[in-house]
Amino acid sequence: MRRFLPALAAALLGAAVPVVAQPPAVQPPAQPVAGSVTRDSGGWPLPPRRTNKPPLHGRHWVAVTGKPLAATAGAMIFQQGGNAVDAAAAMLGAVATMWDVLSWGGETQALLYNPKTKQVIGINALGVAPTGATAAFYRAKGHRYPPEYGLLAAVAPAAPGGLMTMLAEYGTMSLAQVLAPAIRMADGYPIDAQTANLMEQHKARIKGWKYAPAVFLPHRDAPLPNGTAGGREAPEAGELFRQPDLAATLRKLVEAERAARRAGKDRKAAIYAAYDRFYRGDIAKELVRGAREEGGLFTEADLANWKVKIETPVSVNYRGVDVYKLQPWQQGPAMLQALNILEHADLKAMGYNSPRYIHALYQAMSLAFADRDFYYGDPAFAPAPPIKGLLSKEYAKARYAQIDWERNDATIKPGDPYPYEGGRNPYAALLARWTVQPAPDSLARSGQQDRVVPDDAAAGGAASAAAASAAAASAAAASAAATSDDAEFHLSRADSAFDAAFHRGTTSIEAADTSGWVVSITPSGGWIPAVIAGRTGVGLSQRAQSFVTAPEDGPYNVIAPGKRPRVTLTPTLALKDGAPFLAFAVQGGDSQDQNLLQYFLNIVEWGMTPQQAAEAPNVNTFQMRSSFGAHESRPGRILLNTSTPGPVRTALARMGYTFEFEARTNGPINAIWFDRKHRTFWGASAHHGEDYGIAW
Repeated sequence: MRRFLPALAAALLGAAVPVVAQPPAVQPPAQPVAGSVTRDSGGWPLPPRRTNKPPLHGRHWVAVTGKPLAATAGAMIFQQGGNAVDAAAAMLGAVATMWDVLSWGGETQALLYNPKTKQVIGINALGVAPTGATAAFYRAKGHRYPPEYGLLAAVAPAAPGGLMTMLAEYGTMSLAQVLAPAIRMADGYPIDAQTANLMEQHKARIKGWKYAPAVFLPHRDAPLPNGTAGGREAPEAGELFRQPDLAATLRKLVEAERAARRAGKDRKAAIYAAYDRFYRGDIAKELVRGAREEGGLFTEADLANWKVKIETPVSVNYRGVDVYKLQPWQQGPAMLQALNILEHADLKAMGYNSPRYIHALYQAMSLAFADRDFYYGDPAFAPAPPIKGLLSKEYAKARYAQIDWERNDATIKPGDPYPYEGGRNPYAALLARWTVQPAPDSLARSGQQDRVVPDDAAAGGAASAAAASAAAASAAAASAAATSDDAEFHLSRADSAFDAAFHRGTTSIEAADTSGWVVSITPSGGWIPAVIAGRTGVGLSQRAQSFVTAPEDGPYNVIAPGKRPRVTLTPTLALKDGAPFLAFAVQGGDSQDQNLLQYFLNIVEWGMTPQQAAEAPNVNTFQMRSSFGAHESRPGRILLNTSTPGPVRTALARMGYTFEFEARTNGPINAIWFDRKHRTFWGASAHHGEDYGIAW
């Protein structure tokens, strides 16, 4: 997670750039409020006019991602004549080698626009639960949810398969070409402070595994200055971080490709020969051996039978723009549901970031995510999620009618979309018993193995709902009487573990070229501290923690062998009049589609430039169940920007909200906007941290 890192400017080929002022979108009022925040005639904040980063412009291609080195890898491929798919594959390989947000054992979710067919294509490269990973297995071990870390949190490694499938089907270059930057980085690259410090922070857990210390702790057992043990064991910032086992694994893939070409195979078949070596050859054997040595469940058949799915995405039209997401094995359709709900509101009349606008966002997101919590899951398993009903405009109209415009509804439940697709709900009895918080369970321990689920977080039913409403009312009364000072409005950070899980990090990759290819990727899964599978250098994904073990916690997402967990990863593409309009994605766990929703509205409703929209303050709801850890919910809790004016805070407090504040609440968004008038690209990356773009 990079929510607190200093900002870096997006720039051509890494050149430093100054802060640039954007032309005012509207005439500012005479008296600004709360520092740089200005108000409209109704007294509410105006959209931002200045940005910390300049917009990124390109004529031929653009590459934007979460790491400067990865953006450079994409630029190298573009300069060698590759298309956007080739460049995106190179960026994916680079970020997978850098470790803070994923590894080569993570997963890759992608949307591609194919200019030849004028279609949006979905790449489903999410790992599945291994043999033996049943709900009964985890519950017998005392886990209400699969654990956060370790071999029992692992699903099949999917990032290599996603990269190679995308490259083989839609790229133009060889695997050797696009993996060259990643291989050089595996041989040694100057590590950043964040990643190095994460290794040091998690070293106790890392030392519990056999192969991980050699990768993450090159200075293990380092002495302190006084000669005693306990010195820094992780790399230092700027130190060359070397991963010889991973470099060897990546070179094996290149060797397999080259051998296939020598045998007369074409480019596509040669890449799939490398794919087979990873999932069915010696690499797979070592992955399985290493995983099972440390208590994992994987078999060679699990890897051999796993396949990347090329699928048709889902979409809705919002005010003339077609917005595309992957199928409901990930949370992306929740953003589409929220757009359908908000389409019934006159957002502009509410005022930008006014209390009523924020309330509308919060309620729409909470309604959509309540449906996510109950209905989303792997469509390959029966019954498939009722996605047609969930994305029905009529269903959205019914959900919109449920909004209480005076107060937050702390008891929002999933709706019933089945009548909107002509079916009957197979889980009507479970739906009737659903609670905002996970209901009491026979197991005391959550998947967040470091702590016990608090009694108040585990309580469900009517009592839980009443308690949530009472707590919100009490907090509202206290907040309404407070001044606009942050300290008097700020919610206690006693939930630090919950916060960390809720915003669990990933990264994003956006690429486009003048031939018309557009790529949006959200890869993740093998973040530190990951288990290294044998001598492969591959860290395994930890996405099994997003499963549940009881139908009462989400009947479509109960763990089973061969099943994909419902994940938060959510790339996005938007078309207007059948042509690319916007490619955008963001990191941040359960907050991803919340921030993407507001980014999209910032452009479509509020007329912001892509960079203004990327830096504009967002709000986040915590009312849905977290996809990580103990899967808790915090009804009525809202994340606000520290610049939020006092009158807005007071009005929201009276509506039943409790607050936490951050200086940057926009999410680390990366995006590309297509300027049809001038036939150029606009790149954007938020000012959270290392997110970075290069264009030409």
